[in-house]
Amino acid sequence: MKITKFEDLKIWQIALRITKEIYNITSKKEFSKDFSLRDQIRRAIISVSSNIVEGFEKNNNNEFIRFLKIAKGSIGEVRNQLYIALAVNYINQEEFEKLNNKLIELANQVGKFISYLETNRKLVNSSTRNKLIKK
Repeated sequence: MKITKFEDLKIWQIALRITKEIYNITSKKEFSKDFSLRDQIRRAIISVSSNIVEGFEKNNNNEFIRFLKIAKGSIGEVRNQLYIALAVNYINQEEFEKLNNKLIELANQVGKFISYLETNRKLVNSSTRNKLIKK
C-alpha cells in the first residue's frame, strides 16, 4: 500500500490515540491542578504526532527521518513524565503501565520505520551511484 497522506501512517494513528488517552488522564483529579506537569506532558505528546506529520509533509526522506527522530525523542519525554506522575501519585500503577507500554510500542514502530527509511535511502543512493559508475 502506497502512503499518499499522513493520515495513512499507522504511527500517526497510534500517536493520535495515545494523545487522547494522555489528555483524558491529565484531566483527572490532582493531575489537572498541576499545570506545569499537565501542560508539559500534553505538549510532548502533541509533539509526537506533529513531528510525524511535519516530516512527512517535507517530501524528503532525510527530513522525514530527522523529524521521526524528534518524535521518538518526544515519546521518551512523555514516558519520563509518566514516571513523574506515578511517583507523585497522579496516576496509579495500572494507568502507568498501560500508557507506558503503548508508548514503548510506538517508539519501537517509529524506530523500525526510521531504519526502513534509512535502508531505503542507502539502496537508492547506491543504485544511483552504480548507474553513474557504469556510464
